[in-house]
Amino acid sequence: MFRIPALCFINRTVVVNGQAASRLISTGAPVCNSSDGYRPPTPMIDLEDKSLPIPEYKEKKNEPLQLQKSRLLYQSRKRGMLENGLLLSTFAAKYLAEMNPAQTKLYDRLINLPSNDWDIFYWATGVKPTPKEYDNEVMNMLKDHVKNNNREQRFVQPDLYAKAN
Repeated sequence: MFRIPALCFINRTVVVNGQAASRLISTGAPVCNSSDGYRPPTPMIDLEDKSLPIPEYKEKKNEPLQLQKSRLLYQSRKRGMLENGLLLSTFAAKYLAEMNPAQTKLYDRLINLPSNDWDIFYWATGVKPTPKEYDNEVMNMLKDHVKNNNREQRFVQPDLYAKAN
């Protein structure tokens, strides 16, 4: 017979809609026992803290064009949110190989400079206006791609090693 160990919880007070609410946070430690002097570890990450800085993107200098396109193809697929993964991976598969160096640089800046992927999604879908620094020919290509006038099915990302026709 297996016995599941009880866990220690820390009681935290949080404010929700102007009301104080109590929330239990598991420390993952065994049951607290104050008689033996055991003090549970403080949780390492407070998920409510939004002040963690996002590292600034540093543009790659003198990166060969083919290496840049390979990197962008990979980054288009690994976005952290499915919506952009699908939109950007299908866009990159369709347009990236034919982009000139200037367009490639614009695409690099578009997918790497904004700190929030939801911004890219909202700009591409027209929910929010595109800021001037990203309103360019590549963004227009992406917006046209998002409209999906040909009604292509985009349920999965394209094969990374598919041969171009």
